[in-house]
Amino acid sequence: MQIEKSMMETSKGKLQYHISRNGKPHIVLINGGSGPMEGWMRILPDISKSSSVFAYNRFGVTGSDKPKESQDGMTIVETLREALSIAGFEPPYLLVGHSLGGLYANLYARLYPDETAGVIFLEASHPQDLTLDQYQGPIIKGLNKLLSMFDSLSPHKRFDEVHFVKRTADTIHQYNHFPQVPVYVITGGKENRMMPEEARRKRRENQLEFLLLSQNSRHVVAEKSGHFPQLTEPQVVVDTILDCVEQLKKTIKNE
Repeated sequence: MQIEKSMMETSKGKLQYHISRNGKPHIVLINGGSGPMEGWMRILPDISKSSSVFAYNRFGVTGSDKPKESQDGMTIVETLREALSIAGFEPPYLLVGHSLGGLYANLYARLYPDETAGVIFLEASHPQDLTLDQYQGPIIKGLNKLLSMFDSLSPHKRFDEVHFVKRTADTIHQYNHFPQVPVYVITGGKENRMMPEEARRKRRENQLEFLLLSQNSRHVVAEKSGHFPQLTEPQVVVDTILDCVEQLKKTIKNE
């Protein structure tokens, strides 16, 4: 599937986005770190059949403008909120955050609980995942240091979101209240053998901790997937999103 894209002018620059309008609830897809919206192409047609969907490329990704300021979580959430307003995409939202996008969905729900109808953490980053760095070997640490040196050569790379993950995690810790909305956690069942066993165990614990955010939570394992279930097992992701959508539609009907 080729995703139809449009451009919008925000106060921070131009953003590339896709929108489909098919009633409530309104679904917001939040990409992983530096990931393009094409990462949703295998689930977008099915979830757009019964709901409105918004997807976009953050600053620095494909057709969106290069960032002009630090892309920490607070900045990214506020930019997303502005983009949704410009697009006429009204809350409350079902936020679907993949990988690093899970941090932004987490923060958005805490900052704007009244605008959040539900959250789906898709192989999502947890604030405590930052501690996994201690399990990296010398080769990985050296490679990361080398990559950061290359980043410093580009004037825009210094604003990249990957440099502000700790700041984003710290901001999440500052806002303790998470709304009592449906929370779904999708994790890949395949183990990453590049990651030490202790790190894999800790990450599994962090994923399960998402379930404690709400009394209405559910864990879904994509058994044949690693970090990208939306590409390797799209039906699992589609079914999970639609299950949450059905919950939310019942709530809307009763209001």
